[in-house]
Amino acid sequence: MTRVVVPVRYPLSEHSKRTLSRAVSVAEDNDAELTVLHVNLYQNGGGVSRLDLKRAVEAEFGPVERARYVVRSGFLVEETILDEVAGERADIVVVGHKQAGRWRRALRRLTKNPDIEGFLKERLDCTVITVDV
Repeated sequence: MTRVVVPVRYPLSEHSKRTLSRAVSVAEDNDAELTVLHVNLYQNGGGVSRLDLKRAVEAEFGPVERARYVVRSGFLVEETILDEVAGERADIVVVGHKQAGRWRRALRRLTKNPDIEGFLKERLDCTVITVDV
């Protein structure tokens, strides 16, 4: 089965809502399972629970079929997202334009190549959809 992963902020920002809306559509169009991912940063303390994330998404979109809600902790959002994408063996990743920019900066530090789509396709064999938010 196809797996779509969408990283979002919590509480859901307007950007996250638009990105999530696109991800829900992509999952429906591809008869796919959807993983909604939030990253709790260690350095910010506290944290969001899976239930918090699920309630926020369902309050905005109603129940989402075949959705899985995941909260991971990490020091760097981009690395944690990449780890989740790899662990999920995602077929499609849906990111907002702002998130794509952060990934490009992180990749530039690591590989001097800011091509997120190429990086993910080469290492993970997945499609990246960037949403203009």
